Amino acid sequence: MDLDLTGRQALVCGASEGIGRATAHELALLGANVTVLARRQNALDAVVAALPRESGQVHRSVVGDMGDREALRTALAALVAEAPVHVLVNNTGGPPGGTVFDAEADAFIDAFGKHVLANQVLVQAVVPGMRAAGWGRIVNVVSTSVYEPIAGLGVSNTTRGAVASWAKTLSRELAPDGITVNNVLPGYTETGRIDQIVRDRVAATGQTEADIRDAMRANVPVGRLARPEETGGVIAFLCSPAAAYVTGVSLAVDGGRMASI
Repeated sequence: MDLDLTGRQALVCGASEGIGRATAHELALLGANVTVLARRQNALDAVVAALPRESGQVHRSVVGDMGDREALRTALAALVAEAPVHVLVNNTGGPPGGTVFDAEADAFIDAFGKHVLANQVLVQAVVPGMRAAGWGRIVNVVSTSVYEPIAGLGVSNTTRGAVASWAKTLSRELAPDGITVNNVLPGYTETGRIDQIVRDRVAATGQTEADIRDAMRANVPVGRLARPEETGGVIAFLCSPAAAYVTGVSLAVDGGRMASI
């Protein structure tokens, strides 16, 4: 199986922690030169220092905020001028919890901007380099709510569905250029995001954190939450040469939790 990404340039967003950081690590193990993007330079410095590297591998960092698209566009222009990107992993933190009925319009606008519109800025920056190479991989880290909306995450459910539709459309447009576009849908994963969801449920239900976590585990057939590197490994496979004929899919990494086929 050809998993070799030697010489390829990868850009991983939201890479300061969690799934983004784990994905950067897995891509580096496959030989890619990895650029990590997040809002905090000190956190990015720590990630870059810890990335695996063989002779010739060069890892970088870019400070960027998905909520500031003009600054993001400027930072990306400088990056691709130095090192055209062949692998893009779109990943950013999810919107706050709450019911869809109670959400204010501004919450939808903010989430749409940080996910769909920021993804669009990223894609428009890197696709010219992918087209020039005749090769590219775009993976969006989304959510199982694409298939089964999650209670108490109304704005997130709405936005994630928009990202999935955007990605499916993009996959058909870019396929002739040798560029694949896929979504990975993490289930319950031991990240800061799951901590936020647990806190929201504690506030909404009055249950203890332990009870909520027990209920989550009981709802997963494998009986536990995922480790970030388990999701990162799936993302890395979709970025590899071996996945050249996989495009336009939304792949759940959820321990069998979803009931739908």
